[in-house]
Amino acid sequence: MAKILYESGNHLELLHTGEAFFPALLAAIADAKQEIFLETYIFAGDDTAREVAAALMNAAARGVRVQVIMDWVGTSDEQCSAWEREFQQNGVSCRIFNAWFRRGLPRTHRKLCVLDREVAFIGGINLIDDFVTDHGEPRSLAYPRWDFAVKVQGPCVLSIHKEITAQWHKLGKMAFLNRLLLARELRRLPKVQNQQGHNAAIVFRDNLRHRFSIQRAYLRALGKAKNTAYFANPYFAPGRRLRNGLINAANRGVDVRLLLGVGEFELQDLVAQSYYPRLLKYGVKIYEYHRTHMHAKIAVIDGHWSTVGSSNFDGLSLFLNHEANILIQDERFSRELEGHMQQAFSDAVQIEIGMIEKQAWHQRLKHRVAYAFYRWALRLATLGQYR
Repeated sequence: MAKILYESGNHLELLHTGEAFFPALLAAIADAKQEIFLETYIFAGDDTAREVAAALMNAAARGVRVQVIMDWVGTSDEQCSAWEREFQQNGVSCRIFNAWFRRGLPRTHRKLCVLDREVAFIGGINLIDDFVTDHGEPRSLAYPRWDFAVKVQGPCVLSIHKEITAQWHKLGKMAFLNRLLLARELRRLPKVQNQQGHNAAIVFRDNLRHRFSIQRAYLRALGKAKNTAYFANPYFAPGRRLRNGLINAANRGVDVRLLLGVGEFELQDLVAQSYYPRLLKYGVKIYEYHRTHMHAKIAVIDGHWSTVGSSNFDGLSLFLNHEANILIQDERFSRELEGHMQQAFSDAVQIEIGMIEKQAWHQRLKHRVAYAFYRWALRLATLGQYR
């Protein structure tokens, strides 16, 4: 496994839900003087997204170079076209990731923004109203979507800047040789060390240079866990290695807890629930979160190591899509994130082994069929990498 290089001297601010994220993002856009790069999976057409779009167009009007990447599937073809027209008329450059699957199945599921190479944002929050569902017919949520982002200042900003600018270039017309040179340049990312601030690293997942980087980061952290390992994820369908990592930690006496989002996609819920019997048998604790749409992709281990990002615990995120997470080695930051998780555990429903044993035979059959279908589909999509 390649070593993860943590950099000291980062100043990190945890942003919980859009209530904290959007004001921070809008303020940073308003302060930008030279350039803004933004990449997102969903760039909706609602009032929240329009407020961000207006801020980007205002920045372009005052001479800031603004470049936006949005995913064709996440945003939708119609909405992408609408934003392309409006942005072009107002001085904002825009590129669409993998329209019509011209570059295969991968999506960009990353949520990134870098401003003047001084400030960056990374996490799981899309550009969409916090109180509206982001799938199917829009429905109002009783509480804001449970999600997180991190505002970053310091050495890690350069890592995010290099990655998002590389994504921009790759989406344009680029000769094959230039793509190889770009890949080599990304490996030469300079490291800046400063002893004041948080110790952090940025990990990306793509299908060329960093195919298993995020999964390896989780496995490393799990392998070192001594007391607690808390995870929150809305889409749970990990490969065998990650499942075994959770079980092995629980077997060592680590308090392993999974906070899982449910109620969004029936097939996803069935697949996730197909893992429950074995995980519960080996001591992994499972909580289902029903209070609102749970969209966070976070973890805290031993109250010292934590991560916030875009990567789900499913085959799409771990083996196919482009993802980005920040890893943090800092007790104060990790304890703050853990506090949010503890509150969510108390709001969730803990699944007991007895509840699983009482399930009707036809429900267990649905779980097995859903798992078999999902495994087949993901192996096909990932060319056999998903296990």
